Amino acid sequence: MMSDTYDFETPPWIDDVSRHPLVTPRVKEIATRLFGRLASGEFPFGTRIPAERDLAEAFGDSRATIRQALEFLSVYGIVSRRPGSGTFVSYQRKPHANGNAGGHFSSHINVDQLAETASPFAMNVAGSILAPEMTRLATIYMSTRDIADLQSQLQRLEAIVTEAEIFAALEEEFMMTIARGTHNSLIVAMYAILHEVRRHPQWAAARRQVLTPAKIKSIQLMFRSLYDAIARRNVETAVEIIKLYVANAHEDMIYES
Repeated sequence: MMSDTYDFETPPWIDDVSRHPLVTPRVKEIATRLFGRLASGEFPFGTRIPAERDLAEAFGDSRATIRQALEFLSVYGIVSRRPGSGTFVSYQRKPHANGNAGGHFSSHINVDQLAETASPFAMNVAGSILAPEMTRLATIYMSTRDIADLQSQLQRLEAIVTEAEIFAALEEEFMMTIARGTHNSLIVAMYAILHEVRRHPQWAAARRQVLTPAKIKSIQLMFRSLYDAIARRNVETAVEIIKLYVANAHEDMIYES
């Protein structure tokens, strides 16, 4: 049996039940144990984890159960499943407060400070620089599975009518799915910083205020067009749509500031 010696971090499905798929307790147990091993750094970001048959042997369970556990992890962006290639780690460890200076770059970043000092203009500049190139690369490099994940995110978004808080979380996850679709760990990390700043209470509250039913519908239509462009590998259209999305988000922030 596989031993579990790792640093404990809270699995994302504890705090985010909006994406929680229906699984058996055994599947969730294996997913939790796998998450712990990834969070401990046993399998670093971007590496391929053992094949399903090897995990099935290690956990003493069936490949079907392992497959469900991996699918569960992929829903939360912890792993990326690539047909014909395997399962890769897309989770990045949280830095420890006592991490050394030579550790992961995130140990040098104070998200709270960034959130408190960044202006709407600064946020727009960062987004307008990063988002178009991120979208361009994602349109080129997204795998079939990546596009299926994006479609799944879109379907969750399109099911929201008035729940601003849930929609805001799904909106950011949709964009993070595009970031992961670049298969460029530096771009993923840079967008993750913006993602974390936007999750800060002061930014999240401002975002929720502008997410009226009409605004939600507008973003849903925009993301539907963006998804269609990415699925068709239409780089020019995808980039133009994301530029419009960033510009609209900037207007919202200026209005609320």
